[in-house]
Amino acid sequence: MRPTAAKAAVQRLLLTLAINCSAALAEEPAADTSGTASDNAAIEERSMRNTISEIESRHGAYAADLPEQILSLGLMLQAQGRHGEALATFKRGVHLARINNGLYSVNQIPLLQGEIKSAIALGEYGQVDQLQEYLFRVQQRGMPAGEARANALMQQATWQFNAYQLGLGTNSPERLLTMWDLYRLAWNDLNNSDGENSPKLLPPLYGLHRTQYLISRYQAAAENSDSHFSSNFGNSNANRFYAYRAQNYDLGRNVILAIYNIQRDNRGASSNEAIEALVSLGDWAMWHDKRDDATQIYQHALAELAPRDDAQEQGPALLAEPVPLPDMNGLRSLPPPVTPEQGNILLEFGVDGRGKVVDLIRLDSNAEMDPTAIRLMRVLRGTKFRPRFESGEPVATDKLVRAYDIKSSE
Repeated sequence: MRPTAAKAAVQRLLLTLAINCSAALAEEPAADTSGTASDNAAIEERSMRNTISEIESRHGAYAADLPEQILSLGLMLQAQGRHGEALATFKRGVHLARINNGLYSVNQIPLLQGEIKSAIALGEYGQVDQLQEYLFRVQQRGMPAGEARANALMQQATWQFNAYQLGLGTNSPERLLTMWDLYRLAWNDLNNSDGENSPKLLPPLYGLHRTQYLISRYQAAAENSDSHFSSNFGNSNANRFYAYRAQNYDLGRNVILAIYNIQRDNRGASSNEAIEALVSLGDWAMWHDKRDDATQIYQHALAELAPRDDAQEQGPALLAEPVPLPDMNGLRSLPPPVTPEQGNILLEFGVDGRGKVVDLIRLDSNAEMDPTAIRLMRVLRGTKFRPRFESGEPVATDKLVRAYDIKSSE
């Protein structure tokens, strides 16, 4: 996933220099540079392949210096969009790195990452899943505990989240359990190195928070079915997942409290970050139908805002309109609303003081969107909302109009 912005910036710089020098070169005929870039790339590739051949002829097909050269060649092929060739090149490099440095050598990490990037570009997501699993084992065994390993663990957890959301392979609790374990291990590494109040703990804590939302959703969707457990999940892991389900509210609450404590201690109780954490805590209580607890937490957030100079402006705006839950990137069940002019589905509904959708009607007349609109309205009816607050109390909101621009699947 390496961007080509650096190459583009260099090209822009060269163009600027050429323009600035154009007056001095006005008498000279313009040079024909077409094909120069591709010629240079071909020369560079040929040079790399010659270097690899020389190493092989001198030191053999398993020479210790080969993986580094193969990595450079793979990255060049990848930058040119030749992902099939890059994938095969990285794969060979990984094989050689294992032979020379051991099965879990960290030397193969950049090669594995290159292999994963090209496999994603080719849409080979099953292969990506297998490579990510192996990369995790290498990182866990080969990297020392600390920030670098914590970042690697969180990248692995992000992949597990993406794979779960995409329905890749199995959407069993295995991925959710793996996500929780990865974020917990990352948190543990950072906690040991930086202390329990370090802002560096926030990314794994947000990951743990997101995982608990997914566990609660799975619990609601599969309450009476264990058929999603694969045969190799194991009784101990199944029991652990059942325990997480049973403790879902408390585990999530503890995670959000840890986020709040870090934000409060580092930025202040009335900071935007600390207040947002309190609102998230209220949302978690609302999600679990603990409405009285949620109301008290939302009121606490409003109270923390009161001493600020901008309290009169920000206070009414904090909980000024209903918000669908979860209000968290990657977890929102509703598409983002657009202006009525941009939308192809237009709905009107209310949200009562308990966060429930009421009086839902459709305002548009796009017949071709009927099946999609029916599905959207079904999702909307089942969505919990954070209610609007007025004078510190949750109140009903009527006649909310929302437009959505959705491609019909029919």
